[in-house]
Amino acid sequence: MITLRPYQSEAVARIREEWEMGHLHTLCVMATGLGKTITFAAIAEKEVCDGHRVLILAHRGELLEQAADKIRTSVGLTCSIEKADQTCRGTWNRVTVGSIQSLQQPKRLESFPPDYWDTIIIDEAHHVLSDGYRRVIDYFSGARLLGVTATPDRGDMRSLSEVFESCAFEYGIDKGVKDGYLCKITAETIPLQIDLGDVKQQNGDFAVGDLGDALEPYLEGIATEMATRCQDRKTVVFLPLIRTSQKFRDVLQAHGLSAAEVNGQSPDRAEILADFAAGKYQVLCNSMLLTEGWDCPSVDCIVVLRPTKVRSLYVQMVGRGLRLHPGKDNCLLLDFLWQTSRHDLVHPASMLAKSQEIADQATEILADEDGQQMDLLEVLDQAETDVVRQREEALARQLAEMRRRKHKLVDPLQYVYSIGGEDLADYEPTMPAEMAPPSKSQLEMLEKRGINPDTVTCAGQASYLIDKLIKRQRAGLATPKQIRFLENKGFVHVGEWQFDAARNMIDQIAGNNWRVPHHIYPPTYTPAAPAHEEVTELPW
Repeated sequence: MITLRPYQSEAVARIREEWEMGHLHTLCVMATGLGKTITFAAIAEKEVCDGHRVLILAHRGELLEQAADKIRTSVGLTCSIEKADQTCRGTWNRVTVGSIQSLQQPKRLESFPPDYWDTIIIDEAHHVLSDGYRRVIDYFSGARLLGVTATPDRGDMRSLSEVFESCAFEYGIDKGVKDGYLCKITAETIPLQIDLGDVKQQNGDFAVGDLGDALEPYLEGIATEMATRCQDRKTVVFLPLIRTSQKFRDVLQAHGLSAAEVNGQSPDRAEILADFAAGKYQVLCNSMLLTEGWDCPSVDCIVVLRPTKVRSLYVQMVGRGLRLHPGKDNCLLLDFLWQTSRHDLVHPASMLAKSQEIADQATEILADEDGQQMDLLEVLDQAETDVVRQREEALARQLAEMRRRKHKLVDPLQYVYSIGGEDLADYEPTMPAEMAPPSKSQLEMLEKRGINPDTVTCAGQASYLIDKLIKRQRAGLATPKQIRFLENKGFVHVGEWQFDAARNMIDQIAGNNWRVPHHIYPPTYTPAAPAHEEVTELPW
């Protein structure tokens, strides 16, 4: 019997708490290599102890076999099989592992009462939005539902919230590495530029047919790079097409690497996988076959030659190399310089970064250090520090610019005293509309007319100021900036001056090297009375 790790015990407790709170459809997110099968085996055991019947659904035979084996070895429960010509009916087992392809068939599905299973567990639950899964879930609508996945984000951008009400527990790659349950990740950017400019998109990602064609001219160069970096590592290579995978196996062998290839049509697939695990081959090529349901903990190098913009797909590939194994210090990710006009290509940093900005910065750091193997978490820490510093520097520049700009603006309280508007200084809003915050258009209008809007506290105060400004403009009186400038030179009662008089005085000061002319004494100066003429509009 296996003792659960602390995070697995926490996951089990939280899942059952969700069910007890009435969230009957809940999700558990746990990175590849952290023992999600062991976790749901523990859930199945507790459900059986409570007298419940449990169904575990998966979409591939390997996942069903893995689940049945782990449940037997970890919690001692024997499972029935619901697949093809095998059925759970007539058995005493309380746990059934079932193939979704078989169980979704209407005749087979309807042979069970709708309340036959009390609890349904779905492995690789990111597939749950398919019609087959939805048909089974809807039929057994009264059952508690647990979805288990390493990658809840989907390439088609559909949300798992269509099925699940809550996420009971989440434990990602970064936590697994930091807590010592997954191996350290190193990354290296390979300075081989691979042009993907002509590759089309299909279903939100690169079209695999075009990818195979675009990749083939570079296989020799990639093999040359791998020959120097993968000699002492057990490597898995992911490629877009079977023919590309088979060709690359031959190219690697020509470069002195013992390589094998496996695909969905391989009759000796199990034998090849067993030989690779035993060390007969250094490199295993596959065309996206090994993204789910295959474990080989000794793998310590991943080469993704199936570039993608879907993070979940990339994480599934990399996850094949993150399990702990005796003598294994780290897992190396080789990242090539994919040349593409699309900027959302997934790189190693994209798996763990808190934001796309940090991922992009980390990818740049790795690219600048091409040829160097770097600890991915350390690079991400450096990238996060760089991004924070860049944000702070940008904010400091922005604030400095704002201070320079605001320095030219007039404080509203200073302005109202200059124009004899003491009533505004004592203003208190009374109506709800006046108490509301100033609108964006009010603040923009005040700033445009030279008033610093930062200390304007309410819409009523802003409206009062704007009304004063418009009336003074129509009356041809001095502007806020004119008033402040001349008051700073010692002039008094400038708020009563005409616009032209203030402009004339400022022109004189400017012509005297920004000093008040000697024949003018500001404290007693009074401008000449203006000629009587109607002023309709003045420039600001």
